Amino acid sequence: MSGPSPRQRWLNLSFAAGAAAAALFAAWDLYKWVEAYMSDHFHNDFTFYVAAARIGISHGWPSIYDLSIQQAELDAIGSGIKIAELARYISPPPVAWLALPLAPLPYEVGYWIWSALLLIALAWTWYLAAPGTGPWRLVHLTAALAWLPVIYGLQLGQPALLVALGVAACYALLQAGRPFWAGLALGVLALKPQLAFLVPPALLLSGRTRAFWGSMVALAVLGGASALALGPSGIAAYQERLNFAASVPVNRELTLAVLLGNLAATRVIQVAIAVWALGVAFRLRKRGHEWVLIPALVGGMLATPYLHLDDLVMLGLAGWLYLRTSPPAWTWLLILGLIVAAEGIPFFGPIPLIAGEVVVLVLLSVAALKVDDRNPEHHHSEGEHDARLERDREHVAVDGQP
Repeated sequence: MSGPSPRQRWLNLSFAAGAAAAALFAAWDLYKWVEAYMSDHFHNDFTFYVAAARIGISHGWPSIYDLSIQQAELDAIGSGIKIAELARYISPPPVAWLALPLAPLPYEVGYWIWSALLLIALAWTWYLAAPGTGPWRLVHLTAALAWLPVIYGLQLGQPALLVALGVAACYALLQAGRPFWAGLALGVLALKPQLAFLVPPALLLSGRTRAFWGSMVALAVLGGASALALGPSGIAAYQERLNFAASVPVNRELTLAVLLGNLAATRVIQVAIAVWALGVAFRLRKRGHEWVLIPALVGGMLATPYLHLDDLVMLGLAGWLYLRTSPPAWTWLLILGLIVAAEGIPFFGPIPLIAGEVVVLVLLSVAALKVDDRNPEHHHSEGEHDARLERDREHVAVDGQP
């Protein structure tokens, strides 16, 4: 009886090496997460979410962006945090609403419940979007925990994983033939709109109109509720906080602004990239749903004006969706390169990752140019027409009539 083939041995070795490396890095990351929490319970963004929820309860929702009230609430929690350019609540109101059930609880209990919800979101996203079967899928989940953007987002308590879950749910519901519900799942964009803002227009341009209108309904309801809760004074304060955040250089360190320097030029190029990504999604509209979401996610990362390390979880989701399409084997190297580039941002900066994202869009564009853009129904009608003509010719030849 012969043993496994060389190819099978190579696959087995790759699986074993990948699983071992992922498990080691995941264990280290989880240890560093607990260590960071033990050194300072409050050094995370959940602190600001629960503070905003408590302000909404005690002072009213228009006050959640008042910096003096934020500072008073942070002091009341016992955080020791002082309001600074990166230490303030600037998230949309729905983030504070999510923290409302946790506001009456002891801070530590609330933090770990919130963390458990984010871990569930990660696992659910993996279940809906990760490729492969059997043990390989488990390696993907372990590798996710081993990836710096994911563990950093968990440490901070960032809702990026909830946005990733919403996009993964959108994909799964599209696959299941429930487009309107797929759009409703994108209501989570209200938590961090910059992470997947190109997905709804990509759905519209690709002809998935029911999904688009579902997303518009969900976002309109949450946006309208936010506006009503904040009122004119709260909206003005929120706009002021956003304008300030846009002026903080660290919020642009992972965007194209780090390469171009000039902010006005950066905005123009980011708009052009957004249009480019949507054009790719339009060209790929007749292929699987993955091919509409991938350029929207990758292009969105390049086009967003505001990006942090934990937000890169959306690239991981795009990678999972791409691997579900059974791509050529060599593309694994490109995905691995992007993973390493994101992991190494603290050491060699964002330029390798930005370059990799551009390469991905270029390759997607090449694939899009090869797509036959004609209407399949038109092809069918043309075929029927040609068949009728051929029958007519045969008829004429038999009857000898002009």
